[in-house]
Formats: sequence, structure tokens, C-alpha cells
Amino acid sequence: MPRNEPGRLETIWVKRAHRGVMDPVERATLLAGQGVVGSANQGGRRQVTLIEASAWQAAEKELGATVPPVARRANLLVSGLSLAESRGRLLAVGSTRLRVNGETRPCERMDEAFQGLRAALSPEWRGGCYAEILEGGEIASGDAVAWLEEGTGSTEP
Repeated sequence: MPRNEPGRLETIWVKRAHRGVMDPVERATLLAGQGVVGSANQGGRRQVTLIEASAWQAAEKELGATVPPVARRANLLVSGLSLAESRGRLLAVGSTRLRVNGETRPCERMDEAFQGLRAALSPEWRGGCYAEILEGGEIASGDAVAWLEEGTGSTEP
């Protein structure tokens, strides 16, 4: 996909409790400085977590199995852009703005979901990233997702 075309927000999940079930929702509210409204994780540098559809598919191919992406326990599944090596970058999700703070390293919970998933998600940021919410608002499945140029509100050319 050319860099000037946005990606897409495919799925949103809200975690109702620590180590709890991830509920799929069509819409969610991101609260600046806090997190996904209704999610167990709030505040800090890890307010929202994201995974990339093509990276997930690469992990599935490596595993030789179909594993539902909810097993990653991320809040947002995006397509059409790469999350790899994105620390410090600004991301627009619908009308919201996020700052990527780092790579989400897969933990032992991944192997509880599917044996070998942790290793399959380890290379090339396949486990996704975590971010803080700079500008909150409502997001919905199907919203545009795009990298922003540093210091501006415009998407990259």
C-alpha cells in the first residue's frame, strides 16, 4: 500500500479485567492520558496496544495454524501499515492521536493461547506495539489509521 493511503482499524477489543476476557466492540472511546474507556488497563505509557494484521498472518503462517488475533490480547487490530520500529512515532486512529512508546513483547500467555505463538510473535515487532493517547475521542471499526509527520496533524506523503 502506498504511504499516502491510510490503513484501517479492523477490530477493537476491551479487556474487562486484569487477565480477563477481551470483548470485541464496534466502537470505543480513547481517553487522553488514560486508555480505552471500560478497559482494565489505565494510565502509564501502555494505555492502548495495537497489532498489525499482516504481522499476525505471518505468525500464523509460521505456526501452520489459524489462531484468532484476540489471542494477542491487544486493543486494536490494524491493517495497511507497518507497526515495526515505530517507537516515538505519532499515529492517527480516526480522530484520535497516539504516540507509540515501544514494542509489545510476547509473554508466556501467548503459549497458553496456542503453543509456539510466543516465538512466532517475537521477530520484527509481530507482537505489536503499545502507545499513549495524546488526543482522545471515539473510534470505530473501519476508521482510517495513518502515521503523522512529527509536529503536525498531517499524514505522511
